[in-house]
Amino acid sequence: MIERRATATGSVPRLVSVATALPEHVVRQEDAQRFAAGLFADLVAGQERRLLGVFSGAGIESRRSCLPLDAFDRPRGFGETNQLYLEHALRLGAEAASRALAAAELAPADVDHIVFVSSTGIATPSLDARLAHLMGFRADVRRTPLWGLGCAGGAAGVARARDFALAEPGARVLLVAVELCTLTFQQRDRTRQNLVAAALFGDGAAAAVIAGARARRQGANGTRALDLLESRSTLLPDSLDVMGWNVDELGLHVIFSRDIPAIVRDWVRPTLDDFLAGLGLALADVAHLVTHPGGPKVLAAYAESLDLGPGALRHACEVLRAFGNMSSPTCLFVLERVLEAGEIGPGDLALLAALGPGFSSEVTLMRGAET
Repeated sequence: MIERRATATGSVPRLVSVATALPEHVVRQEDAQRFAAGLFADLVAGQERRLLGVFSGAGIESRRSCLPLDAFDRPRGFGETNQLYLEHALRLGAEAASRALAAAELAPADVDHIVFVSSTGIATPSLDARLAHLMGFRADVRRTPLWGLGCAGGAAGVARARDFALAEPGARVLLVAVELCTLTFQQRDRTRQNLVAAALFGDGAAAAVIAGARARRQGANGTRALDLLESRSTLLPDSLDVMGWNVDELGLHVIFSRDIPAIVRDWVRPTLDDFLAGLGLALADVAHLVTHPGGPKVLAAYAESLDLGPGALRHACEVLRAFGNMSSPTCLFVLERVLEAGEIGPGDLALLAALGPGFSSEVTLMRGAET
């Protein structure tokens, strides 16, 4: 059925490269815990072991930040924080984009469409326009900025880039996902959610090149290209309060529910089964799961729900351990590792999956390219 659908639409877009970029400042988890212990002293008094245990239980050894740790010891207004976002997100996004284009043997002038994903700052003109000026994209490049997708943004970005390449088979689409999650830390916010965010989130960027069937499609430095077969976006009813931002004069305040692991455990499997059944497939036909590592409990819920064996999510665990949860680009960091390991063979099916505000699921079915 997959082949019939691809033939009916005329072609299958292909992901030909993926690349990542990180800011320079390394934050060791033990240093972040000491910082939080001092800052949140009133919150953790009398229950320090239980609350600060979120740092040791996060499955994280280090993260990257656009600012050094001691820069977070004073509050900032939204305007100052957003100016930092503009400066650092532009630089980091350009770095990831340059690497992805180089891996695909393309220049900025070869790009027909930019899809830019971010939810940790705002910009008008949008950052894709700023990237176009900085990197030298053509004046007629089409631009689609996507905001508010959170952790699902990387997977959603791949799906939307696929849609554009499917609609225009000669197009080369550049996806760029950048998040500076550390800038959303609220120094005056003494809530448990802010403490958990301080233990979990880091900064990073990723980019990918998706090419239509009639575009020149050079693989990335010997790694296997991926045919993008189908995608699906799914919203969970009555779940707007599960994940997102509250916004005030100080900026973005994180919202996430304790119920997320339970939602993953109970909702993800039926959603994936329904998606695959519509393509004449079952989960057993999928050789690789490339998922956003929201945290150890989310990964455990994925493993339980999908009956995954030991090691099935090792790349996601490794990305979480080394870089924390970077929101939208994180699943592309995992995909980069899977491709570099050479684990997706020709014809192998793989799922790129992530969850985010809405509450939403984003999945794309991929296949290892034959050539």
